[in-house]
Amino acid sequence: MKKLLYCLFISLVSILTAQEKPKLVIGIVVDQMRQDYILRFSNKFSDGGFKRMIGEGFQFRNAHYNYVPTYTAPGHASIYTGTTPSNHGIIGNGWYSPETNLNVYCVSDPAQSGIGGSNSSGKMSPKNLLTSTITDELRITTNFQAKVVGVSIKDRGSVLPAGHSPNGAYWFDSKTGNFMTSTYYMDKLPNWVKKFNGKNLAAKYLENTWSTLLPIKAYAESTMDNAPYERSFRGKEETTFPYDLKELAKENGVGLVRSTPFGNTLVLDMALAAIEGEKLGADETTDMLAISFSSTDYIGHQFGSNSVEVQDTYLRLDLELERLFEYLDANFKDEYMVFLTSDHGVVNVPQFLEDNKMVGGYLEQDKFAASLNDTITSVLGAGEWVLNIGNDQVFLNRDLIQEKGLNITEVRKTIRDIIIGFDGISDAYTKEEIIERKSTDIFKKRIEHGFNAKRSGDIAVRLSPGLLSVSSTSDRKGTSHGSGYTYDTHIPIIFFGKGIKKGNSVRPVAIIDIAPTLSMLLNTSLPNASTGIPLLELFD
Repeated sequence: MKKLLYCLFISLVSILTAQEKPKLVIGIVVDQMRQDYILRFSNKFSDGGFKRMIGEGFQFRNAHYNYVPTYTAPGHASIYTGTTPSNHGIIGNGWYSPETNLNVYCVSDPAQSGIGGSNSSGKMSPKNLLTSTITDELRITTNFQAKVVGVSIKDRGSVLPAGHSPNGAYWFDSKTGNFMTSTYYMDKLPNWVKKFNGKNLAAKYLENTWSTLLPIKAYAESTMDNAPYERSFRGKEETTFPYDLKELAKENGVGLVRSTPFGNTLVLDMALAAIEGEKLGADETTDMLAISFSSTDYIGHQFGSNSVEVQDTYLRLDLELERLFEYLDANFKDEYMVFLTSDHGVVNVPQFLEDNKMVGGYLEQDKFAASLNDTITSVLGAGEWVLNIGNDQVFLNRDLIQEKGLNITEVRKTIRDIIIGFDGISDAYTKEEIIERKSTDIFKKRIEHGFNAKRSGDIAVRLSPGLLSVSSTSDRKGTSHGSGYTYDTHIPIIFFGKGIKKGNSVRPVAIIDIAPTLSMLLNTSLPNASTGIPLLELFD
């Protein structure tokens, strides 16, 4: 009798667990979205997008990246693996390889070919990702009955979230205007993708004029239109609304859509087509769709975080979220769950900061590299001591160090001290100091978490707050990201939908906490190198 009651109890728990799980999980990454954008733009948002997520879901208001560099590829990898670059190996969008003396792109795979687009844009796969993802674990836990699909403008925004064994990963080919994939995933495009590409939506969206959604005077949260901190499109001298996209496309091609809000519209169109084409959420097994909105990043780089263009893009993205939720309501009722986050933030244009007497500035890469090598030469003798500087890491010429019979540990210390002496450098750390992984200093700890013992360099450098590393200090327009400071690390994390209670928290949480949270919510195995902690507030 006890055994029978136990079996009945287990069966009941299993049934209740199955009922609690959503049929469809949608992961949304908004490329380059800072947490403060929600506050800055909230009075202009609709009731059905960001406001609905926050009002009906749970918002973690003090979520941060706990490593550097804060770039797109490591961001997407960390969200879905539940760990940092020190483990998953995606240490940048690209990185220098001393073994080949070449740069490695994060999702490059020369063994693959393009399917449905240009061949060069299709040599992609997740082979450089060293750990499993929550999407992998969902597939394994369900004996591959769960379906997983990734959709993004950027290849890395689709490949990394979709994991190693998805049903599909699709990205936009700027040469053809189509969504494509690679031979890693399939030999030919599914019919639904062919049908979608046949609509030629990218070209159709470029027949529009990009005007502000609201009257220009309503954008009081942003700097004036045509501010001196913005980069213009080819074919237009001034950065002013309206933008005649049809005319601009003549010089910029169909890839122009990436740098307009309609790039996000295109991605959502493709995502909805994926739900229907793959029949996601059609049975009792939970499926997952990973969406990454990349146009926010392209526009943010070009115009800067305080621009009217960025604000208008977020107001339009808010409406795209509303469109998505209306579709999910109509097709899944309360059987879906969504989480939204970002892959990194962004620094305000440093020239804008300087002009307003704030802390900001520039470090010119080539001059720094040349001056660094000259200074090292004056101390250690003639030679090409530095082979590469990238992702705020210095790769030394280890062959030269060996030739001269020097101790590499001592050389690293010497060069670290030289680097710290440069203006604009806050600190620097040798490989030996980093791989001890014992620091209690938050900024050094972020470097430790982003440092992979096999792929990273000899010395890691921390720039001063507000500084941006640029190819030339004459280029003071646009902006970027990559640091461990709050403007780059502070991002939104919002859960919404089935099984998610209302609320918010200001407790410090990390980006790597998302994947283990999903594992607990969906009752899957944890990603194999997950170091995050489930977001406990969702389970009280």
